[in-house]
Amino acid sequence: MEKDEKIRVQKIIADAGIASRRKAEELIEKGAVTVNGQRAKLGDKANPHKDKITVAGREIKLKSDAKKYYIMLHKPRGYITTANDEGGRKCVTELVEDIPARLFYVGRLDRESEGLLLMTNDGDFANMITHPSTHFAKTYRVTVRPRISEEQLTELTTGVMIDGRKSMPSGIRVVKSEQDRTVLEIILEEGRNRQIRKMCEAVGLEVARLKRVAEGPVKLGMLQPGKWRELTNEEMKAIRNYHKKLVSKNEHETESADKKKDNRK
Repeated sequence: MEKDEKIRVQKIIADAGIASRRKAEELIEKGAVTVNGQRAKLGDKANPHKDKITVAGREIKLKSDAKKYYIMLHKPRGYITTANDEGGRKCVTELVEDIPARLFYVGRLDRESEGLLLMTNDGDFANMITHPSTHFAKTYRVTVRPRISEEQLTELTTGVMIDGRKSMPSGIRVVKSEQDRTVLEIILEEGRNRQIRKMCEAVGLEVARLKRVAEGPVKLGMLQPGKWRELTNEEMKAIRNYHKKLVSKNEHETESADKKKDNRK
């Protein structure tokens, strides 16, 4: 960017590696962000090279030459996805302390869930994956109790009401079915809070184990719990190509919907 160019405050925060752009917007709405001593509002712009921007009282600085990290972490059970916790619970950031950058997580996994968690200090990358309009698919291996019925499977696939709103249709297949439990593969294209657990609860099933095994084209593979690695160049390219296809698909669907509306007039 040019030295005199102003950009949105949430993007500055994301570029500084403080939080994802969506999380930065939440911080602004909560009044935790100031620009030159004035409380920031959504939509405000600033110049990160000239204006004083603080988040929770801490001044932030952009480092244009800072290395960007794109990390795959195998989150174990018992860890929460937050930077720190006043209650002393274990946080995922503890598992990447040896990385010389402030990383934030891309999407969440609740405390009792495990598996693939992407982390980065690149706000644009995080926004590309988490923006609700993208529908970036995430794949989970889920063990439920008791054994699932055909009716329950149909309900979960077509969508159920959670928190007053119906879930999007999901790709679900039975991996293994036993007397008192079923192992499912569930593919979600939306990322609502504790969504799979709430979906299963809505049809009378208990989630005994939940593990994220893929995000888009990137798979967890044999990475061990608590370990991390940087994404390969091939994985980064696959993610960007996958995103382009999703954007193109969404644009095509929007155009088709607009044409149908025009034909009805």
